[in-house]
Amino acid sequence: MKKSSKWVLIAIIPIMAACGNQGAQLNNELAIPVSVVDVVKKPIIQFINTTGTATAAGQTTLYSEMAGYYYLQKNPKTGAPYKLGDIVEKGQVVVKIENPETENTIAIATKKLNLEISALENQKQKSLYDKGGVTLRELKNSEVALAQANTDYENAKIQLAKKEVIAPFRGAVVDLPQVTEGTKIVTNAAVITLMDYSKLLMEINLPEKNFSTVQVGQEVMITNYTLPNDTLKAKINELSPAVSTETRTFKGKLLIDNSAFKLRPGMFVKADIEVARRDSVIVIPKDIIVSGNRGKTVYIVEKGAVRERIITTGLENETSVEVIEGLKKNERVVTKGFETLRNNSKVKIINQ
Repeated sequence: MKKSSKWVLIAIIPIMAACGNQGAQLNNELAIPVSVVDVVKKPIIQFINTTGTATAAGQTTLYSEMAGYYYLQKNPKTGAPYKLGDIVEKGQVVVKIENPETENTIAIATKKLNLEISALENQKQKSLYDKGGVTLRELKNSEVALAQANTDYENAKIQLAKKEVIAPFRGAVVDLPQVTEGTKIVTNAAVITLMDYSKLLMEINLPEKNFSTVQVGQEVMITNYTLPNDTLKAKINELSPAVSTETRTFKGKLLIDNSAFKLRPGMFVKADIEVARRDSVIVIPKDIIVSGNRGKTVYIVEKGAVRERIITTGLENETSVEVIEGLKKNERVVTKGFETLRNNSKVKIINQ
């Protein structure tokens, strides 16, 4: 019997050693590396996302209003004649048309002198009328002559002003016909096309379900692949009151502030319409939420292990979500490595 007990004892010792090694190995395997962040309160904005093509808010082609010799003016900023892409300020002369024959016909100097003479004659007639030296009719005739002289002079100035083609607004040169300087052009010839894209328009189509969540004046954030680190501001400028029976969408127009000319007309852009905002709420990354039969869950770390938390969410956008219930400020929520976790899994924090 003693011999038998010895062998049993010897057999048990290796088995216990093996179990101890296996347990240690199991414990090591359960220490899953994870990354965490502290739960904090911060703002969150919910958007409606849409896309469209930006177009210039204003564009015009300027034409010659008189025949004459064409002279393209110089850009004050460069000292060289205007060219495609140059920015023209409102009121700047872009083209001059010289026509000595027309200028002689207008005879502005003569009309100005006639206006001065008529003004002196009218003053004389007024003085004489006050003294009884002329009749009321003679006074009125001098007033008619003065008015006619003034009209003739103003018309002459208007006709002479047609020599200059003036930019009606600040814009970029987008078309400039090739005309040799000093070449004679006819009346109503296209001389330059200007585009004002300091403000851009963008037509959008929104789903019927968003009819009550958007309104004129709401702020919109505009992005484009050419502006990876920049966002432009826009506002909803117009909204149609009708919903299309075919697409179940309604139309709108955005007005984009492009004063720095970062966007170009015709570019395809993405618009994020702000429909809701919270200023100080618990916000977590959207991609760490696990959805299952029990609802939406996340994992928090407590004393080297994770605890599964069922959460209730509120506002959300492409990257973040508001947590209404289920998390508290300063708790540590797992952001990486949660895919293989289970409730009470042991973890090792690799970074925070």
